[in-house]
Order: sequence, then structure tokens, then C-alpha cells
Amino acid sequence: MNISTPKPSSSKNKKSFFRVVVTNLTFWVLVAIITGILLGHFSPDNGIKMERIGKGFIDLIKVFIGPIIFLTIVLGISGMGNLKKVGRIGVKALAYFEVVSTVALAIGVTIAYFFQPGKIDKSGLAIGDASQYTKGAAENFSWLQFFLSNFTLQVLLAAIICGIALNFYQKREQTILILERVSNVVFTGLKYVMYLAPIGAFGGMAYTIGKFGLETLIPLGKLMLCVYLTMALFVFLILGSILKYYKISILSILKYIKEELLLVLGTSSSEAALPSIMMKLERMGCSKSVVGLVIPTGYSFNLDGTSIYLSMSVIFLAQLYDVHLSFFEILTVIGILMITSKGAAGVTGSGFIVLASTLTAIHKIPVEGLAFLLGVDKFMSEARAITNLIGNTVATIIISKTERDFTDLNLETTVEAVL
Repeated sequence: MNISTPKPSSSKNKKSFFRVVVTNLTFWVLVAIITGILLGHFSPDNGIKMERIGKGFIDLIKVFIGPIIFLTIVLGISGMGNLKKVGRIGVKALAYFEVVSTVALAIGVTIAYFFQPGKIDKSGLAIGDASQYTKGAAENFSWLQFFLSNFTLQVLLAAIICGIALNFYQKREQTILILERVSNVVFTGLKYVMYLAPIGAFGGMAYTIGKFGLETLIPLGKLMLCVYLTMALFVFLILGSILKYYKISILSILKYIKEELLLVLGTSSSEAALPSIMMKLERMGCSKSVVGLVIPTGYSFNLDGTSIYLSMSVIFLAQLYDVHLSFFEILTVIGILMITSKGAAGVTGSGFIVLASTLTAIHKIPVEGLAFLLGVDKFMSEARAITNLIGNTVATIIISKTERDFTDLNLETTVEAVL
């Protein structure tokens, strides 16, 4: 006997859809961002007061960064059973970072020369105080200071040492069991903290709009448009092509991490999404060891969005001051930024310090030109942070694939499960 399955009523479908929307974190983060923009625009004073909310959420997330990086790396290395593999993953990751970051620098220079965002009248531009970045910029930058002020790198190094040492410890199995239990507690805590993401996104966006105002975008709108266009081209053309080689769609990846992307958009901080992106990459099929080694290292050395921004800013300032750069000087700019851009992480304002150091080394572009970028830098930081996040996500997947340490799950199914 054929029994026909009753079709669900229209009212049930509506209730189901409503339930999914109401419980979807992505939806509420998006609502929070829009609300923050409206508050910052129509009530700037109140918008500025929301800064403590945005910073408070990021500070809360930062509490989890250290433990998650440490536990993931230690458990990953200790469970690997092959220390040569640790070195191989590290070398492979650094090589990948350097190649892709150099491509990002070259694309930034090329687009800036093609669209010429600096060919505008600088007399009408708002001038900020860049003295804190320009005074002794080249002399003050120190790789030792960079390491000492970069908490992520410090935890990464400590975790690698502990993970290697644990392989030689007699009570290795018992220790791993304890660490796994602690890891479960930490990730459970993170899960509940992430429910506060809409509040953090609201505070960050309200402060940004209230402090700097949408009207500040108009004079340097051409530069902003070029930066966002270039980063979009890099993500879909370069990173998309790399993923396509491994038969993975960039759109599927973006859909999978959309909550993290919106969170970064709202808070202007890629750190806010670091713990959850590590958790999602493991869930997607990347091995714990690769995630633990690539993501924290990438947050310091694989800054694709920052590389694009830095290269475009140098060319923008050259055009603004009518400074002609020869082909050799352009190659010099890319070469300098290949090194100095690696220091543009972990320290507030480090991007400007790197720019100042680069301009000082070139000796042709006035360092004081950084003052023109201060007004819109906050609005471009979202694009930098989002591109950095996507770049590190792709890097982790690729390294995991090349190590044959990737569980080939159906990504579309995984995305639906997360939703």
C-alpha cells in the first residue's frame, strides 16, 4: 500500500523559517552592525560611548586565544607521533605565506597604478596627527620588540616546545587525556561567549561611525574603492584559483565562515574570530596539528589584506605628492614590504609604523603624508582584517590538503550542519 507523506502546512514552514532566523547568530550580528551604523551616524556622541562595549567583547575573546592556541598545538603535535612532520608543516606554511603575500603586494601596486587613487587635490583632505608613527620610525622598529609584544607568537613558541617535550614524557597518554578535557571546557566556554558577538559588533561599528563619520569617506573614496576592489579580486581570483585546484569552491568557504566574517566586519579585529575559526576548520576536516600551527603563525606572517593595503598606500602617497617611482624603485618598495609587512601585526598602529619605515627607506615620498590616511584607515581596517582571515583560512586548508591530513567531508553538508 502506498502511503502518501502529508505535505507540511504553510504555517509550519513559516514557523520553521522564523525559528531558524531568530536563532541564527549571523542574522543578529548583521542586525547589530546595521544598528551600530545608524546610531553612530545619527547620534555620534552616543556612538563613541559604545567603544567600551566593542573593546570589552574583543578583550573577552582574547582571554580564549592563548589557551586555545596552546591546547590545539600541544595536542596536535603530541598526537602526531612524527616530529619531522612538525618541521615540514612549518616550512611549508612559511613558504606559502611568503609567495601569496608577495602576490598580494604586487596586485596592490598594479591596481594602484592603474586606477591612480592618489591623483586628487590634497588641499581638501583632512589631516590627522601622524607624529607618533613618523618620529624615528625606521630606528624604532625592532624584530625583538615585535616578538616580545606579539602574544600569539609567544604562545605559539611555548606550545611547540611543550608539544615536542610531551612526546618524550612517560605519562604522555594521561597528560593528553587531561589536556583534551581542558580543551573541551575551553571550547564550550567560547561557544557561550560567542553569543555576545552581536553586542561586540554593535559597539565596534557604532564607535567607528560615531568617531570618524561617514562624511570622511568622500575625499578619499577613490582610495577606499580601490582597496576594497583589490581585496575582492585577490580573494576571488587568487585564493579562489588556489582552492579550485583542490576542487573546493571559495564561495562555499565564505558561506561556511560567514559568522566570523561579519564579526570581523563589526569589530575591525581579526583576533575576534581567531578561536572560532580554528574550531570551524577542525570541524570542516583540517587536522588539529595543521590548524594549530598554521593559523597562529598566519596571524603574524600571512597578512594578505595588510600587504595589499600597505603597497597601495605607498603608491597612493607617491601619486598624491606627484613623486615618480621608477620600475626599479617599485621593485624596491615590494622588496622592503615583503620584510617589513611581517611586522604589521600584534601592535596597535604597527601598520603605520611599517609604512613610515618603508617611506623612510625610499627617501622620495614625504613620511608626513601618513596624516592624510589616518581619517579613513579605520574604514579600511575591516577590509584588511577580513582578507587576512580568509587568507589564513585558505592557507590552513591548502597545507592540510598537501599534507594529506584533510578529512574529505562534503563541505556543503558541513555548511548546512553549522547553519
